Amino acid sequence: MKVKDVLDLAKKNNVQVVDLKFIDMPGLWQHFTISTNEFGEDLFNEGIGFDGSSIRGFQAINESDMLLFPDPASAFIDPFSAVSTLSLTCNIKDPITGQSYTRDPRYIAQKAEKYLKSSGIADISYWGPELEFYIFDDVRFEQSYNKGMYMVDSKEGFWNSGKDENPNLGNKIRYKEGYFPVPPMDSLQDIRNEMLLTLQKVGINIEVHHHEVATAGQCEIDMKFDTLTTMADKVMKYKYVVKNVARKHNKVVTFMPKPIFMDNGSGMHVHQSLWKNSKNLFFKLGGYGDVSEMALHYIGGLLKHAPALCAFIAPTTNSYRRLVPGYEAPINLVYSQRNRSACVRIPMYSKSEKSKRIEFRTPDPSSNSYLAFAAMLMAGLDGVQNKIEPPKPIDKDLYELEPEEAEKIKHLPGSLDVVLDALEKDHDFMLKGDVFTKDLIETWISYKRAKEVDAIRLRPHPYEFALYFDI
Repeated sequence: MKVKDVLDLAKKNNVQVVDLKFIDMPGLWQHFTISTNEFGEDLFNEGIGFDGSSIRGFQAINESDMLLFPDPASAFIDPFSAVSTLSLTCNIKDPITGQSYTRDPRYIAQKAEKYLKSSGIADISYWGPELEFYIFDDVRFEQSYNKGMYMVDSKEGFWNSGKDENPNLGNKIRYKEGYFPVPPMDSLQDIRNEMLLTLQKVGINIEVHHHEVATAGQCEIDMKFDTLTTMADKVMKYKYVVKNVARKHNKVVTFMPKPIFMDNGSGMHVHQSLWKNSKNLFFKLGGYGDVSEMALHYIGGLLKHAPALCAFIAPTTNSYRRLVPGYEAPINLVYSQRNRSACVRIPMYSKSEKSKRIEFRTPDPSSNSYLAFAAMLMAGLDGVQNKIEPPKPIDKDLYELEPEEAEKIKHLPGSLDVVLDALEKDHDFMLKGDVFTKDLIETWISYKRAKEVDAIRLRPHPYEFALYFDI
């Protein structure tokens, strides 16, 4: 869509206001809104100012002035606003230098795509993230000097099987049995249908939706694959849509990786492939899993750099409540065909060249999609460039291996502080082509350590009272 097309779209839909969105470093959409009286071609050419010092991970107060430049290709009519609203996703520039902002996650994704082309390895990469999420009926949490608590609830949660609901009609989903009972056990079919239709309305093609494994409203809606930056844009629209559809039904969506104890967490399995001259470079009929040597080297790069990658693809302290054995969580640094207990799986649904890809199962939906996709691409390309061989594939249930076999398999780190240390030591592969910058990586590590790792480390945990109060 060109600027003229966007202006025509606004006129056709009698747009009254224009919403300008951009992404902060942790991965949350930010926005402000302007009148259509201020909306014209100049906005796309000259940008509009905002305070960068108020955005997480951005500018100091003495360098706060920044510019937003709307991307006309991102335009859509907001389906939730009471007045007709045009939404535009923006890139960020420095008003003094006129250069793109090095900490703008969307710019990093765009640089990753540019670097891929310049490398000569491939023209394009395709991305298909599978975002899982929970739909809750009630959420409460509080943290202060003398208390800390949280509580989540869902009408279909199995813990409510004995609750007096005037009447309780049963049909509660048992733990780890949410995949795929029909309604009335699956109580969220109609809401997911509405989410699907709304996503399609804003330009996102959807392949399938279903209830996920866990009790208490775990769901998944799968988007059709797309190119890196475009798919990262779609992830942001996806989160916006499912959260707002849920809100219409007096429910709430969370992409927190592990909100429930003793049941499955929410992942973001990411399918990816490289193409050149309309040819899938990951396909080779007759090879292991029908994948090429390039695909294996790409996998080698992902597995080698996985500890550092986790700082971007599993970037919260809560991510490591999910990445534990026994909950379909991919903690084993191996690859396999069909095997969902490996970090990297080669899907075997089809022998078609077009459908061949690899699936990296470690990421979760708390990640910033722009940074996560760019980091994975850079790790995979490093594997291709240096012909990194992955460990031999294992086609067994990795959770049921004999101890002597299990000891030979490397595992993911188990906490955010450890993966931040890994990123500090292993990030040169991300700096190629100036895709990531040292400033971005240093800012990310500093922010995560201060705002998340230390914030959790310094606070008493509620369960510590059950363990230690009577000492």
